[in-house]
Order: sequence, then C-alpha cells, then structure tokens
Amino acid sequence: MLTKYSLKMPREVYSGENALENIKPILVKNHAKKVAVFTGQDIIIAGLMDYPLQMIKESGAEIVMFDDMPREPSYIQVQEIIDKFKVLGCDFIVACGGGSVQDAAKLASILVTDEYGVKELLEDPKRAHKCVKSLMIPTTAGTGAEATPNAIVGVPEKQVKIGIVNEEMIVDYVILDAVMIKKLPRKIAAATGVDALAHAIECFTGNKANPFSDVFALKALDMILNNIMDACNDPDAMEAKTQMLIAAFLAGVAITSSGTTAVHALSYPLGGKYHIPHGDSNAILLAPVMRFNEPYCRDRLAAAYDQCVHGEKTCTTDEEKSAYIINWLADIVKGLDIPTSLSKAYGVPAEDIDFLVDAGMQQQRLLTNNMRPVTAEDARRLYEEIL
Repeated sequence: MLTKYSLKMPREVYSGENALENIKPILVKNHAKKVAVFTGQDIIIAGLMDYPLQMIKESGAEIVMFDDMPREPSYIQVQEIIDKFKVLGCDFIVACGGGSVQDAAKLASILVTDEYGVKELLEDPKRAHKCVKSLMIPTTAGTGAEATPNAIVGVPEKQVKIGIVNEEMIVDYVILDAVMIKKLPRKIAAATGVDALAHAIECFTGNKANPFSDVFALKALDMILNNIMDACNDPDAMEAKTQMLIAAFLAGVAITSSGTTAVHALSYPLGGKYHIPHGDSNAILLAPVMRFNEPYCRDRLAAAYDQCVHGEKTCTTDEEKSAYIINWLADIVKGLDIPTSLSKAYGVPAEDIDFLVDAGMQQQRLLTNNMRPVTAEDARRLYEEIL
C-alpha cells in the first residue's frame, strides 16, 4: 500500500431526484454562450437528449452538436471530432453518453490547440492543459469516465487500446440522474455494470490502494454487488439503477487515487484487435485474474466479504471469505449472460495467443499495480483459460 497518496475529484456533483434540473444553473453561472454537446445517435433516438437540450436552450446558450461519436473510437476518429470542435469557439462542453463520448469530450477540453493532438498525448499526456470547462452526464452506470482523468482510445496500428491520463481532464461538473439509464438495454447495462465492478475490486486490491481509494472502492463494491442484478434485470428498479450510477462514479473516483490492475491491462488487446466491448472484455477476465491474484490479496478480499455480504455470514476464515467473493463475481458475469469464451463468442483463434500476450504485457502502467507480479507466462495461462 502507498505511503503517499492523493485524491482528485470533479468540482461539483449532483444526483438524486430531478438532478438534470441543474444543467441550466450550471451554464448560467459559468456565463456559457456557445455549448458543445457531445453525444451519440442512439442517445438522441432514445429521446434522452430532449430535456438536456431544453435546459441548455433555456440558459440562453447556442448549441453546437457533436453527435456522430463511434463506439470504441480510435485516436484518429477522436481527433477528427476535436478538429471540428476547436475551430468553433465553444466556451463550455456538455457530454451525455457512455465512456467513449465522455472521453472524447474530456480530450476536447484540453486540446484547443494546433501544437499537438491526441496522437502526441499517447506519448506525452501531461503536456495538455484544460481550456474549456465541462459537464458530464453519464448514460451508463459503468465506465466512471465522469470521475477519472483518463481517456481510452484505440490505436489501430498497434491493435490495442491505450489510456491517456492527465489530471487536467478531471471534469468540472457531473450530473448523475437515473432517468438517463432507465431505458438502457440489458446487454449494455450488464457490460458497463461489470466494468464498474472491475474498477471497484481492482482499485481495492491493487498496489496503489490507500486510505482514500479504499473508502470509495469498497463502498462502490458493496453497492454494485448488491444492486447490479436488479438494475440490469428490472427496467423499473430505479433505486437499484440509482445505486449503480452512484457506485460507478465512486469507483471512478477510486481510480484517480489507486488505479486498475491486470484485469484491465489484459483486456485492452481484446478491445483493440477484436473490438470486444470494454465491459465484456473485463467481465471475461474478472474472475480468472482475481483467482490468480487471490493468494496476494486474500486479506483484502476477506475485508470485502465483511463489508459487502449482508445478513447471515457463513464464512469464517479469510480463505473462505476470499473464495466467496470471487465466486460471487463469476456468478454475476454468468447471471448476466456475458460470454466468457473468446473463441466461441468472438471467434478469437488460438494462434493469436502470442499477440495477446505481447500486447497485454505492454500495459505495464496497469500491470505494475497488480499485487501479484504478472509474467508473460502468467498472461499466457490467463488468456488460454478464457479462450
């Protein structure tokens, strides 16, 4: 565990009933005149943008729409959107969407310059500085993008995803309103929910875990484990959906102080080469990696049991408690019908194992945070387990 640590969060966060009503006063107090709205066509078609756009119009600001964001975009696609954004003179950003939409908006907020772009930030992310304030309104309960200083983009030439990390991308305002995830399809709710689950347990069991991150990671883990099934399976379970939305944010805050580990590290090649949704790739690896890590973080998993299991507790030893939590993770992935075989579900051939190992081992930023050291042979065994 770290002996020095810090915590950085968005300046203002709103949640609860009718939280979207805060859009207008946020824009008014920031004297926003021209608002760039980052979103996706699926969100517009679902009608989720109607009220936010109304609030922006009532603030008196002009609206410029950026609504053609592809899912799981490459850095090239993000750059194309930012090139359009930076010549229009927008003085505020509102992003309504999942992780890809929010990440693009965060990158736009620090890239109102011709000196460098997204590609340059892949090599030197710290060089950029915030130029435009932003408001994030997540439409999934999972990525935690609204809380993190991270932006994930695909790098086609390497067939991987890479995280750009810069504290300047921590947003100014966040609105968590469960209305925005009420109509989320079960498949997307499941994948993004397990992504948040991975964030929480990885942050709690990583080398960089600390008293700050533990507070947020453990609370998020408790809320997700006990609400994810209802939130995904019952369209009317608004309290469970609210709990998931808040938990995803809390897990995102934990990332800023601690960070993810081998689950995310080994999942990046799955999204980069095979375009497996980020949440699904994390779900496939979640239980196998945690079983691999278990001897090195057994006490932490036991603490998670003590916090997250409500009612009668039947496990007494740390080993029993640890096994219970890992089995709970596996049961959630299975219960949400997320495929766990790369070959059967996604057509990943066995001969690609060398690529996966090489690409996964390149994610040292995350692998060094894993309590159990991960060698290339370890990575190979983990990939073989999920093939």
